[in-house]
Amino acid sequence: MPSAALAANKVPLSGRAFRMTYLTYVAAALAEIAGCFSFWAWLRLGRSPLWLGPGLASLAIFAWLPTLSPAGAAGRAYAAYSGVYVAASLAWLWLAEGVRPDRWDLIGAAICLCGASVILFVPRGA
Repeated sequence: MPSAALAANKVPLSGRAFRMTYLTYVAAALAEIAGCFSFWAWLRLGRSPLWLGPGLASLAIFAWLPTLSPAGAAGRAYAAYSGVYVAASLAWLWLAEGVRPDRWDLIGAAICLCGASVILFVPRGA
């Protein structure tokens, strides 16, 4: 559990904390995408409804992981997470669906990741 000062972004994060935050968000993105894809597979690809059990478990893990963020407010944690989600979605597009992202996809993802870093890691007023 982060300290109150760290949670309010009043002290800078160490390199390890920075990496762990991004790893947590990447794990959350993969859990969310996998959970949502289970519904896509069932409804759009004709897969068995049994895909929904693991999908719902994955969505529960997704809901829990952003609570580990050092952000002091849920909205800020979710806003920062969204940048990681965009990049992870493009990785899913390429690795799971076989569609290679183009340069505009990659530029957009880079912008989103920069925005996520600003939202989460810029020190706030004391």
